[in-house]
Amino acid sequence: MKKNIYIGEILKNEEIQNDYFLMKVALNNSFAEPQPGQFVMIRIAGLSEPFLGRPISVYSFSRGKSFCTMELLYRVVGRGTKIMAGLIKNSQVEIHGPLGTPFAIFPAKEKIVFIAGGIGVAPLSLLAHHLCKNVCYDKSQMTFYLGAQTAEAIIGLDRLKKLCYDIHIYTDDGTLGGKSLVTQAFQKDIKKYQPENTVIYACGPNGMLSVLAKMLKSKKYNCQVSLEERMACGTGACMGCAVAIRDNNGALAYKRVCSDGPVFNLQEVIWE
Repeated sequence: MKKNIYIGEILKNEEIQNDYFLMKVALNNSFAEPQPGQFVMIRIAGLSEPFLGRPISVYSFSRGKSFCTMELLYRVVGRGTKIMAGLIKNSQVEIHGPLGTPFAIFPAKEKIVFIAGGIGVAPLSLLAHHLCKNVCYDKSQMTFYLGAQTAEAIIGLDRLKKLCYDIHIYTDDGTLGGKSLVTQAFQKDIKKYQPENTVIYACGPNGMLSVLAKMLKSKKYNCQVSLEERMACGTGACMGCAVAIRDNNGALAYKRVCSDGPVFNLQEVIWE
């Protein structure tokens, strides 16, 4: 295969919630281990249409003696993902990756706060697992705020319970957990977390991240966010996923979510 492009075999592709699917893929052991925050571009092997791959965050990864397995959590939102949802066991997919810049890790920080909206739970779950396994964080040091519009859009909760003791669930309609936007819930608790010993990781819709940016604008929290953007190539060649940011001098610049991100410092991004 071409560089970083592999053929994967689907081990399972199941609907775990309405329109939310969990795909497990077996790959050659030469596939590099994805770091938390990285993603892959996936397309159906041998299918000419849709031509473009779909970017999906890595949900979990494990390596065996003869092959490695990767889990991808995705939502059916268009024609491409609808076709993906119809794939059966033993189907083949083309995987390009791992791609993108991962989350930075700060071992000196005593408290980790995760804020996820909807499908944003996927990269943060991989990060939480990495912190427990490789950085020796205790589950009690990590707090997870998980939000969605309704109970049907709350996913990945069983896995989170194995990673964090302190999980706060909120839905816009109150069908599960508290009735609140997840950002509003975090704002009520923000005094519990001191900026000097806390790092915040967030992933979700841009509207959620924009609100979080305004909330933390005058505060000194280290907050990293993983952006969700449409991508065509995944490598920065097409410039289709460029976002406005402030450079080190405060001037306007543009960076590509696929190659410069998807992880950025929250305050770098221009949300207006």
